[in-house]
Amino acid sequence: MPPPRSGEAMPQFEVARVVRHSPEQMFDLVADVEKYPEFVPLCERLKVRQRRVIDGREVLIADLTAGYGPVNETFTSRVTLDRPQLVIAVEYIDGPFRHLDNRWTFRPAADGCEVDFWISYEFKSRMLSALMGSMFDKAFRKFSSAFEARADRIYQPA
Repeated sequence: MPPPRSGEAMPQFEVARVVRHSPEQMFDLVADVEKYPEFVPLCERLKVRQRRVIDGREVLIADLTAGYGPVNETFTSRVTLDRPQLVIAVEYIDGPFRHLDNRWTFRPAADGCEVDFWISYEFKSRMLSALMGSMFDKAFRKFSSAFEARADRIYQPA
């Protein structure tokens, strides 16, 4: 995890949980970003603008529209899919944030896979932070459950 910038406390959230699916299955599920509007909290639209392979890793440039009620914001990110390491890194490019960085890590566990989700963000606008901040926090707390529920539907555990 990158450290916060000097003197600043940015909102961060991290959760790790064990799910009943393989690390490869969970990697594939999280890497399938076009499906996020179907099940990810606050995700209304996601469009992949570009796909390419750099140093053996697939790199996507994607626009995600997040919204709650009348407030909708679109931001652009670079998503690096590192299949050999089972890591997905998301780096902010443009939109309503001053900073946005998140990582997914997938490790084998006795009962399936340990999924670690970490995010750090800061809105550019204090007003947008006040409007969306608490909703983002609530949504992040639901992320891991949403991905686990989708994996259960897709992979149908025994």
